[in-house]
Amino acid sequence: MTKSNTEFTNLSDSGANPNFDLSINKRYNLDKVFAIATWVATLFALLVLAILLVDVLTDGVGRLNWSFLTNFSSRRASSSGILAPLVGTIWLLVITALISFPLGVGAGIFLEEYAQDNWFTRLIEINIANLAAVPSIIYGLLGLQIFVRVMEPITRGRSILAGALTLSLLILPIIIITTRESLRAVPDSLRQAGFALGANRWQIIREQIFPIALPGILTGTILALSRAIGETAPLIVIGAVGFITFLPQLSPQGLQSSFTALPIQIFDWVSRPQVEFHQNAAAGIIVLMLVLLLMNSTAIFLRNKFQQSR
Repeated sequence: MTKSNTEFTNLSDSGANPNFDLSINKRYNLDKVFAIATWVATLFALLVLAILLVDVLTDGVGRLNWSFLTNFSSRRASSSGILAPLVGTIWLLVITALISFPLGVGAGIFLEEYAQDNWFTRLIEINIANLAAVPSIIYGLLGLQIFVRVMEPITRGRSILAGALTLSLLILPIIIITTRESLRAVPDSLRQAGFALGANRWQIIREQIFPIALPGILTGTILALSRAIGETAPLIVIGAVGFITFLPQLSPQGLQSSFTALPIQIFDWVSRPQVEFHQNAAAGIIVLMLVLLLMNSTAIFLRNKFQQSR
C-alpha cells in the first residue's frame, strides 16, 4: 500500500466525515433510484394532464363554432357565447400589461442597478419575494378596498380599470424578480467596460445591459400575464359580472364599465346543473388554453428574436 492510500485509509478510519459513504456503487445506485423517481413523477403528472385535456376536448370541441365566439351569454345554453368574456379578457390583458410592465421593469432595474445594499433595500427584497407567494384572493381583497372603494371616483367601482389594477398588483412581484434575475445574468464585465469608456450608469443600462436582458424580461412578463388572465378569485372579489350582453367601448370611458372575463364565465357555467352549460364551460376552457398557448408562443418567439439580434 502506498503512502497516499495509507493516508486516505487513516483519514476514513479516523471518522473525519462519518456521514460520507465511500461506496461509489451505492451512491450511483441511489442516483439511479432518484432519477427513476423523478421520471415516474413527471410521467404521472403528464398522464393526469393528458386525461384532463382529453376530457375537456371531448366535452367542448362540439360547441366550438363561430356563433359560440360571436354570441353573448344567454340563459339558453345552445345560444350562449363568449364574446363579452373574450373581449373582457383582452381588455384586462392589455391594460394589465401597460401598467405592470413599466412599473415592474423599472423597479427591478432600480433594485438591481441603483439601490445600495442596506437594511432598507434588503427589507424591500424580502417583502417582494414574500408577495410573490401570497394567495391571489388576498390581492382581490386589497383591490376591493383600494381600487373599488377608495378610488371609486377614478375607477367607477367594479370596472375594468379596477380589475386591471388588481391583476397588476398580483404579477408585479413576479416581473420584478424576473427582471432582476435577467439583469443579474448579464456579465459584470460589460458594466466595467462601459465605465472605463466614460459612460454613465444609465447609458450602460440603456445601450448594453437592458437589450441583453430583454428576452428574459419579456418571457417572464408574458408568463406572469398568462397567470393573471387565468385568475378567478380576485376578479370575483372585486365584482366581475357573470352575465353581460354588451362590449366595453374602445375609449377611456370603456375602462370604467362593468366587465367579465373567461375564467368568470367558465366558473358561472360550471356552477349550473345543466349538462349543456358544462359543455359550454369546456369549450370556454379550450378557448382560454388557446389564448395561453398563443401568449407562451409569443414569449418564445420574442426571446429567440432578441437573442438572435444580439
